[in-house]
Formats: sequence, structure tokens, C-alpha cells
Amino acid sequence: MNILRQIEIENMKASVPDFGIGDTVDVHYQIKEGDKERIQVFSGTVIAITGRGIRRTALIRRLVAGEGVERRFPIHSPRVADVRVRGRGKARRAKLYYLRELEGKATRLKPNMGKARYPRSLKSKAGQAKQDAPKQDS
Repeated sequence: MNILRQIEIENMKASVPDFGIGDTVDVHYQIKEGDKERIQVFSGTVIAITGRGIRRTALIRRLVAGEGVERRFPIHSPRVADVRVRGRGKARRAKLYYLRELEGKATRLKPNMGKARYPRSLKSKAGQAKQDAPKQDS
């Protein structure tokens, strides 16, 4: 395994919640104002997930006073304190950019009542990658 991948695995969060496109999530994000820090919650629908490994980001969209607000969060950033899934939505596309054009109730997605479709727990992948790494004899 190359050195960059090893550094990424060491710095990745051990457990990231299992969420995907169309899910409604609450992102608890640390905000620094002067010398104080606080946690602000950004609630919205996941419309895109890009990147792999430590570079993975999620684009979250919500409506504030009738205006659409989008924000991209790096999942493995130390500023992202927690991500909680409030509901799962059915999405038949990889990117839900078409939601930008819709208004009101049309922006809602059908709920996904079945099992979780996104078995992407990074904890198991990172742990497995550390186990697969060749051991060096000193």
C-alpha cells in the first residue's frame, strides 16, 4: 500500500454514519467565532456525494425562508462533529441536482421503508485495510 493511502486511513474517522443520496440528515458542524466554538446543526437532503476515502464530501440542500441553501461538508473533517440520519429517501439517480428547480411539496422524496441501501461503513473498510497492510519486521 502506498504511503498516501496509509496516511489517509490513519486520519479518517473510525465510524461514519451510513447515509446516501436522498437521505435527510442533520450535520453537526463546529463553528469558531472569535475565541469561542459552538456546534451548529445544518439539516437538509443529501443531493450529491463525491470523492473517496478522506476526500469524501456530501452536498446538503435545505430551504431557508423559501430560498434554497446548499453546503458541501467534508465527511472526515474534524469540524464535522456528527452526522445523524433523520430519514431515508428513495433516489433513482446518483445526483439530485434537479431538486434545485422544484418548489414546495415537489421537492419531497418518497421514503425508503426497506433496509439501508448504503452499506458503506468506513469503520469496517479502514479496519480491514489496516489488517491487510503488510507487517514490517524490525
